[in-house]
Order: sequence, then C-alpha cells, then structure tokens
Amino acid sequence: MDAALFYVLVGAVIVAAIARWRGWPAPLLVTVVALAASFLPFIPEIDIDGHVLLSLVLPPLLYSAALDVSFVGFKRSLPQIRRLGIWLVLLTAGLVGLVAWLIFPALTLPGALLLGAIVAPPDAVSAAAIGRKLGLPRRVMTVLSGESLINDATSLTLYRVFAAIIAGATLTAWDGVWQFVLAVVLGVVIGLVFGILLHQLRMRVADPVVIGTFGLLVPFGAYAIAEHLGGSGVLAVVAMGLYVGYNAPRTDYRTRQQEAPLWLSADLLLESFVFAYIGLQFRRVLDDLSDESVEHILWLSAAVLGVVLLVRPLYIYPAHALARFWERQRLRRWERAVAKGRFDAERHGRGRERGPGRAPLTAEQMRERLTEPALDWKDNAVISWAGMRGVVTLATALAAADIAALPTGPSHAIVIVAFIVTVATLLLQGLTLPLLIRWLGVASEVDHEADARALASVRARSKQAGKAYLAEQREVWAKKYGTADLRIFDAFAGRMTKVETETDHAQEAEEVTARPSYEDLVALSRGWLQVRREVLLDERDAGNLDEEVMRELITAMDAEELALDSRGATRPQSRA
Repeated sequence: MDAALFYVLVGAVIVAAIARWRGWPAPLLVTVVALAASFLPFIPEIDIDGHVLLSLVLPPLLYSAALDVSFVGFKRSLPQIRRLGIWLVLLTAGLVGLVAWLIFPALTLPGALLLGAIVAPPDAVSAAAIGRKLGLPRRVMTVLSGESLINDATSLTLYRVFAAIIAGATLTAWDGVWQFVLAVVLGVVIGLVFGILLHQLRMRVADPVVIGTFGLLVPFGAYAIAEHLGGSGVLAVVAMGLYVGYNAPRTDYRTRQQEAPLWLSADLLLESFVFAYIGLQFRRVLDDLSDESVEHILWLSAAVLGVVLLVRPLYIYPAHALARFWERQRLRRWERAVAKGRFDAERHGRGRERGPGRAPLTAEQMRERLTEPALDWKDNAVISWAGMRGVVTLATALAAADIAALPTGPSHAIVIVAFIVTVATLLLQGLTLPLLIRWLGVASEVDHEADARALASVRARSKQAGKAYLAEQREVWAKKYGTADLRIFDAFAGRMTKVETETDHAQEAEEVTARPSYEDLVALSRGWLQVRREVLLDERDAGNLDEEVMRELITAMDAEELALDSRGATRPQSRA
C-alpha cells in the first residue's frame, strides 16, 4: 500500500509537470489520466479513509490559498463571497436533498440532505488555475478564491449535523443553527490565536528553515484543535492564513523567500495526488454499480448533477440583482444624509485602515465602502460556470460510507453520486470554462490600467518618503562623521534614488574613504528599503494599492536586500 501511494504520487506529479509545461490545466489532465489508468490491471486499488484524507490534504491546501488571497480584496468582496460560500451552499444542499429523496426514498430525508451537503461546495483549484492562465479580472478571482475558503466550512458543518441525525441524535433547527454559529466563532477565534502566535514567531526568529517548518505544521494543529473543540477546522485554517498572509510583508525577507517556493511545491504535490485519487476511484465506482439498482442510481446521479449545474446561475443572477437594489438604497440614504448635513465624515472615517492623523473618508471612499466591487453579467456568467467539485466532495462521501447507521445501499449510492458529480463537473465545466472566458472576452485589462495609476501614485509617495528619510539621515551623518564626508553620503544617496543596485554603490563609496564603514552604507540601504516597504503597506492598508501588486513590488525589494546580504557574505574583511 505504501509503495502504491508513492507510485501514484510520482505519476501524478509527472502528469502535472507535463500539463504545466504544455500550458494545460493540470487538475483536469491528472484526473483524465487517472481515470484511464484505473482500468489497467496492474494499478492497485487505493482506499483512504475520508476523514484521514480531509485531515491530511485540506489544511495545507486551504492555508496556502489563504496566504495568497488579498485580505483587503477579500474584505471588500465579503458580501459576494458570503452569498456564494454560505447561502448558495445551503440552497444547493436543500434542493439536492429534496430531489434525491423524491427519486431515491431509500436514502431517507436526512440521508438525502447529507448527500446535498456533500455535493454542495465547489472546489476552486481548477477554476483558479484556469482563471490565472487566461487572465481573469482580479475582482472575479477574488470572489472565486474567497468562496472556496469558506464554502467548505458551511458544507462540513451541514455534514456533521445530518450525520448526527442519521446516527440517532435528536436535533432541532435551532440546534443546527447553534452548531453552525459555534463552528464559525470557535473556528475563527482559534485560527486568529494560531495566526497571532505564528506571526510573532515569524517576527522574532530569523531562521527561515525553522519558520518554514512551523508553517507546514501549524495548519494541521489549528485544524485538529478546532475540530476537536466543535469549531470549524476549515475556518480556523483560513483565518490563520489570512492573518499571516496580511502581515507577511512585515516579517524578515528571508522568510518570504523561503516559504514561497515551499508552498508552491506543496500545492503541486497535494493537488496532483488529490485529483489522481479522484480519477483512480472510477473502477471502484463501476464495481459498486454492478447490481440491479444501477439504472436507479445513474438516474439519481443525473438528476443531482442537473440540480448542481442549474442552481448556481439561477441563484447568482437574482442574488446579484437584489444586492445591487439594496446597494442603491444605501447610497440614496447616504446622499440624503449628506444633503441634510447629518453625515459625520470624521466618525465614519475612523477604522483600523485609517489610523490616527488620517483625513476623514472622502465621498468617493465612502461610496466604495457602501458598494460591492462591480461585477457585470459576463463576470457572473464565469462565476456561475466555475462550480467544479473536488476533494471535499469525494472525501466526505467516503467518510459517509463509514456511518454505521446508514444502510449499505444508500451508502454506496452516496459515494457513486458524489463521484459522478465530481468527475462530471471537473470535465464538463473544466474543459468548457476556458472557451466561455474567451467567448465572453472577460480579461483583466481594467486591472492593468488601475495598477498603472496606483503605481504612479505609489512611486510619487515613495520618492517623497525617501527624500525625507535621506534628509534625516544626512543630519545624523553630519553629526557622526562631520560635514567633510557628506559628499560620500550625497553621492551614495543620489545613486540610491536612481534605479541601480545599492550594494555596488556601497562598495564604490567605501573605496573613496574608510571613515563611514561598509556596514554604515548597508544600513542606509536597508533603511531606504524599509521606508519604501512602509509606503507600500500604508497604501495597501488605505485601499489605494492592490495587494497582489504590493506583493510583486515587495518581492523586488526582497531581491535587493538579498543582494545586500550576498555582497556582504562574499566581501573581504574590512581593512583596519
């Protein structure tokens, strides 16, 4: 079994590597190859407990995804994310449960609702991979990524409620609501505690290997403890990832450079295995179908698949229209309050992102607070069709098969339906989503234009902050070294303000005089980099700079600081 898992893992990574090389969606190719490989006689049957699969695969994948999500964008798009990640999951679970119960009464209503909870949450891994490749606008990617971070929590909470009912527990509707609220609150609190502790560790420990190792371990701890205490392990990991990712630019640059390739490799490994495992279950599903109920189960699968495909667009467009209606109502109330002089800009301008000394919110900023990021009908069409199911659906179906109170027939039906829905959505929606995106012409030109405007503003602020920093340091140098050596400072500072390599200038300046040391010049370069980072963080916190753009700029600054350290490590000892 261990050798079989190793061979599957290696084969899945090889197929994913080929897909990346050719520019194809790796999850889809891995799934198709695994489906075909499941018929080969020498391919062993791999059976992993659903609970184990969730506990081993879900925490690192969720944590890695949360690290990359823009917290500012997530917060702005939260109403849209909440509609998809909570209310759409609840609606899908209810409709699927009702249809499944009518078609297959042997499931019983709790069993049918359990099936609904299992197939309700989409997996955004495939959609995100396709969206990044085809250049989906950031507003669409934020909604898809945010939905994938919270819909699993809703689905797994529903799963626990209906599994408990099947096992014989007596639960009322209020009990279910209480379990959901408890799962959300406990999950978020535990995740924030873990996130704060990990961030403090990252701020105090300069060893990137140690920090990277803790980063790999902590998501499992947050998930396990939250689940043990009755909270949502998914939300715990997501909250921790969002907190750590938001504060990552404040940590040592070596930590960021170490963990970025680490998580990219972990994602490739885990995602490849998950989609290979999904495909390899095909033969097992066919074996389970070899009885007299095959036609009934296939009809049930087709009906559930139809509900899953249709309910998403039929919900998204009316929900979006209703949200826009209430948005207009909020704007009208605000405009009336402004006209009557009842709007206190200073009071509404207070908030974490607007610290002491900041000006009150402008009218444009207040409008932004009262509205959601604009999505047109084309954006909603893409979001409606990006509903591929994945690891959570399959893993919870396998876990449901172990519920003792669930008869064998309904148990097999749940596994088969979940598998067919997962594979069908992966292939049907995954293969046609790129065609839909190209046909609609949904692209990110608007993002490029907005980024260009934001970058121009950031560069102006960075230049002003840099001049202020250099003026302050010039006074310090004048007191420390005397006015005679200010020519070295002025020459070095002049070169720094140009787009050149600071470490080369430090070396050149040292050759002019030995009075200011190489370390002094390096410290000046580090201070210059830190000032520029602070400008980026301030602009990000104020909502003037997208987090993805900020991370790209900080990555470039990290490379500059790495060059400083590399030159210092290879430089001969200072002369006496």
